[in-house]
Amino acid sequence: MAEKSTLIERMAEARQRKADERREREGAACVPAQKFLAIQPFALTQPGFDDSPHRPAARPTAPSAHRPGYNPAKPAQPPSAPTSARLPATATGLNGGSRPASAAVHSEAWQLTAQRGEALMLLPGQMHFGADASSLRTLLGSCVAITLWHPARRIGGMCHYLLPSRARKAGDELDGRYGDEAIEAMLRQIKLSGTAPGDYVAHLYGGADTMPQGTALKFNVGERNIEFGWSLIDRHGFQLEGVDVGEDVPRTVTLTLATGEVHMKRGAGLAPASEFGELT
Repeated sequence: MAEKSTLIERMAEARQRKADERREREGAACVPAQKFLAIQPFALTQPGFDDSPHRPAARPTAPSAHRPGYNPAKPAQPPSAPTSARLPATATGLNGGSRPASAAVHSEAWQLTAQRGEALMLLPGQMHFGADASSLRTLLGSCVAITLWHPARRIGGMCHYLLPSRARKAGDELDGRYGDEAIEAMLRQIKLSGTAPGDYVAHLYGGADTMPQGTALKFNVGERNIEFGWSLIDRHGFQLEGVDVGEDVPRTVTLTLATGEVHMKRGAGLAPASEFGELT
């Protein structure tokens, strides 16, 4: 009985030693919690590190009565555009010094004025008549340009129309996109100048075929513009001196008002498509 009691005590002691050894092993493998508190991330320990939270930039505040110059009766004005962003009164255009004709000012926006010695570039649907411009120039596809020049007075003009005419309603203002109305505007200027249509030398250019070859449907815009141009010149008694129309090439036409010389240059390739599709 005594031997059995001693055996039981030894077994209990052995279990206790194993338990103690296991706890020691587990304790040796663990790092005390207080040691982790002493460890800091590397970035936080560097000189000059700013650990303050990053805030977005402050939003602009409304004018305050405490700010200098505040006037509650006067609303805040938006900042003006920088000088470099403002458009000049006259812009430099094509051909070294000519300006886009849209910059001109007139009671009719498409009837252009010019400063003395200025070279104008006419866009489709625009017209100029006078003696101040040095030259008038335009680029043609299916559109037609008619130039007029008075040999004695050395005044003249040019129009660039897209279609022969339209169903014009009573009270409608003249529209330079249509041949009959562009010529009517030029005739008014001729009358104001104290001259007669028969005194003017005329040139007729443009009317190219801009439809691709093989197209089943042909609008014949160029042909219609040419025929109408012929009829306008004949009806009003202008002296026709130069003609270059038809085919399928673009043309650049320049009228020098000091001499009445008209220079026409044919371009390479097909003429640009007409803008008549944008007419309203």
